[in-house]
Amino acid sequence: MFGRKKHSGKASVQTVAKKPASSAFPQFWNSDALTAAERGLYSALREAVPVIDAAIGKIVRLSGGFRVVTEDKRAQKLADDFVKNVAVNSAGMGLGGFVSAYLDSLLTFGEAVGEMIPSPDGRGISALYNASLDDVELSFGENPLDLRVSVKGCGENSPVKYPQLVVAGILNQKSGKPRGTSILAGLPFVSSIMLRILESLKTNWERIGDVRFAVTCSPGADGVFTEENARLIADEWKKAMRSDTVCDFVALGDVSIKAIGADNQLPDCEVPVRVILEQIVAKLGIPPFLLGLSWSSTERMSAQQADILTSELEFYRSAVEPAIRKIAGMHLRLCGFNCGFDVEWDNINLQDEVELSQARLNNANALKTEREVGLEVMDE
Repeated sequence: MFGRKKHSGKASVQTVAKKPASSAFPQFWNSDALTAAERGLYSALREAVPVIDAAIGKIVRLSGGFRVVTEDKRAQKLADDFVKNVAVNSAGMGLGGFVSAYLDSLLTFGEAVGEMIPSPDGRGISALYNASLDDVELSFGENPLDLRVSVKGCGENSPVKYPQLVVAGILNQKSGKPRGTSILAGLPFVSSIMLRILESLKTNWERIGDVRFAVTCSPGADGVFTEENARLIADEWKKAMRSDTVCDFVALGDVSIKAIGADNQLPDCEVPVRVILEQIVAKLGIPPFLLGLSWSSTERMSAQQADILTSELEFYRSAVEPAIRKIAGMHLRLCGFNCGFDVEWDNINLQDEVELSQARLNNANALKTEREVGLEVMDE
């Protein structure tokens, strides 16, 4: 008797499932292996967002040059000539060029592979080659401490024939996996948002900036409006708009001309774009002023950002130095030298030179003061 009444008919309100918003970049970065799709994603990211490409380029250039210093004076001239004149890829020259491309691959993909090509007589390394990651694959060998480089083939990968002539680097290696982490990891999502904002800004400017007109003509009370009249008005309006000189448009009847989209306003995109740029800059570790971003900052803040950048560059130098040591050591051994050597990097900028000179001056003044005080005590 008190049961619920049955209602017939359809509900007046229904929930419609919304299609998930598609991202400009597919989600490949969660996979366990560095795939060609992920490498293409990072390459497309550098092309689509100029700030990212500029940041990676500045990191590579700011890493600076280096010099191989040997313990044997006879080998020093050989090492200097090799660092300066070794052939790199198809048109490059100098070990610095190889290291720049090697570091660029490390930053972009988290991995880098290079090859040493011995001279025909077996005395030294004649050329260096930066291998494409699409042609090789990194994996563990007999144990997780053995990194194996394999050449991709038709359905089967084969280990390189001379692994001692191959250099491979991994940036921020993931635990238990033979793969690195790109500094661009985490940026596809925020970058897709910024690209969508810029794309909508482009569309709005096409609609509002390139003015289009709506011409409406109503005939008078006794007038007759035909299709021929409309075509004639349209042709005359086109002539008036395309004319190189200022001309008048004359028509019979009540003519109304309005600019399409004139009532609309462009949305303010400065705040959301800056928020996204802050995320990108924070991930890349580059001070904003180096990327042309005029954000308010004090002189002390800029000095602190420069110090942080120095630490970042020191880390990237340590990531590529094993490859430099392996290449230089192989060249010296093939040339008959088994002496020790070291890699000395140039100071990052002139500011470091000034600060080091000031520190040496302060230490010298302090030492001089201590000696003067000591002599005064002895005289008493």
